[in-house]
Amino acid sequence: MNKVIMITGANTGIGKDTARQLALKSETTKIYLACRNKAKAEIAKKDLEKITGRKIFEIIILDVSDTDSVRKAVRNLKEPIDAIILNAGGVGGKTPRALTKDGVTTITAINLLGHVVLVNELLDANKLRNTVLFASSEAARGIKKTGMKRPDLKTSSIEEFRNVFNGQYFGSDFDALQVYGVIKYGGTLWMSSMARKYPHIKFLSISPGGTRGTEGFDSLPFLQKIMFKYIGMPIFMPLMGLSHSLPKGAKRFVDGINNPNLESGGFYASKENVLTGPIIDQSVIFQDLKNEQYQDNAYEAIQSFA
Repeated sequence: MNKVIMITGANTGIGKDTARQLALKSETTKIYLACRNKAKAEIAKKDLEKITGRKIFEIIILDVSDTDSVRKAVRNLKEPIDAIILNAGGVGGKTPRALTKDGVTTITAINLLGHVVLVNELLDANKLRNTVLFASSEAARGIKKTGMKRPDLKTSSIEEFRNVFNGQYFGSDFDALQVYGVIKYGGTLWMSSMARKYPHIKFLSISPGGTRGTEGFDSLPFLQKIMFKYIGMPIFMPLMGLSHSLPKGAKRFVDGINNPNLESGGFYASKENVLTGPIIDQSVIFQDLKNEQYQDNAYEAIQSFA
């Protein structure tokens, strides 16, 4: 049973509602809100306490785009946690292709590298007991209806994955939405490799689906932002089975961390032509997800930056 849980990106959107839903479960005894902005985290904490009637929230300052911040956060963690939900992410702000001091693109840092370092540090410090949940995306296997292409790497070698993470793979064609899907694919493979390396910990990749009310589109170019956030997501996409409410997206995480029927190393998301409804094993849609060599290559590539 997961009683003490950490959530990255917990002050808003899916992360905050995941915290709310978990707090309503009597077995949850503490929730660490891992956030980069202290002021926003304090506002979220007070709001969550008011909504849930429980004072079980604790703030930990952690910026997934800064690996030094991640390591400091783990050092400051007072106790082991049962589960961690790696929720923070997005399309990389205004400079998704900019390289961090670790040599990866910003979009890689916030979606993947920061979380890789976080899990590594927790394991090394014996501060993680049961479960790791990575917020993946159906974009990791392609979404035809939205024009997001399936990742199509030529060799899926360690070097090719390194070039994905440092941006060289994309050349001059760096479309943040498409890149986002390939990064999530690499992260999902990393999780599957971790599941085999650490069999005493359950590693799950779960997509929240097409969730309305998130901030993921805020940093897109103006026209793309208007199309996705204010027209597509709330109006047209629900009719096509491509978006659902924020609580439904967060519920996938809440249910997932304690679901014994989900296998460690698996990637669970919507059926092929929708982004809503029940979750299924995504390897039946995209066979490459089951390739252990690809998994280990993605693992080695991202760990080389950690």
